Amino acid sequence: MAQIGKRNSLKVLHSTPQGIYLDGGEHGEILMPNKYIPKGTSLDDMLEAFVYRDSEDRLVATTEVPFAYVGDFATLEVVSVNRNIGAFLNWGLLKDLLLPFREQADQVWVGDKVVAYVMLDEKTDRIIATTRLNRHLSRERPPFKPAQQVALLITARTPLGYNAIIEGTHLGLLYHANVGAPLQVGQRLNGFVSAIHPGGKIDLSLDASGYQRVASLTDRILEALKNNGGKLALDDDSPPELIRTQFDSSKKAFKQALGALYRQRRIEFTHPGIAALDIRAAKEGDWQPSGTVKK
Repeated sequence: MAQIGKRNSLKVLHSTPQGIYLDGGEHGEILMPNKYIPKGTSLDDMLEAFVYRDSEDRLVATTEVPFAYVGDFATLEVVSVNRNIGAFLNWGLLKDLLLPFREQADQVWVGDKVVAYVMLDEKTDRIIATTRLNRHLSRERPPFKPAQQVALLITARTPLGYNAIIEGTHLGLLYHANVGAPLQVGQRLNGFVSAIHPGGKIDLSLDASGYQRVASLTDRILEALKNNGGKLALDDDSPPELIRTQFDSSKKAFKQALGALYRQRRIEFTHPGIAALDIRAAKEGDWQPSGTVKK
């Protein structure tokens, strides 16, 4: 049976002047208008199609791909507001997605980008959005482990830090102390689980913990030095946002990695920036704690 709000593989039954009809199972025949039909489509072909309801409440199919399916969290832009029913979001289809007033955690305006959950309205069986996210997050014990890398979606800035949806299922917290540069609501990035509390609350970090984090980052710094003629403009005084952009790392982790490389006599500080040192020369004593190289 075809699933509303999902991608389906549906069989072509017959054609009409308006388009082709697909086998929707218990939903009956579903029209795919002519403008969406792939060239060369024949009877009995199986087509990948997204199914939703049009403005007249009829099920229709399209080969267009929305930004999010039913059951997904996504960052979507508000494109219009109807004072009687709610806001409309651009989700990649010709028909915009309704965010009813009753489903708005906070009032939204045209141009806003909001984190929304896409769902089926129980009353109308239509696809709608909601920004009341907590209702749709898992209450089950988190399946994650400390130090596990996870995909994050930033949902809100709080006095403690940033709330983030983890792998589309659970809510976690990135403390301000663990974030080097400001984040944006709706931003997607990778992070790590730093702790899971007995009550199920999850602490997050943007860096792996301990030596594994430093070791991985030192390798990337050395590789960057190699690719840039042995020099980099970044050092432990560089702005956090630049460090995050180039190395996807917090400033704290970057400074730790630089310290490890300095103690290993692999780099010197050029103020500004760093430069690679020849390992053989460093072992022979051609290195000074001041960070300057003998000539």
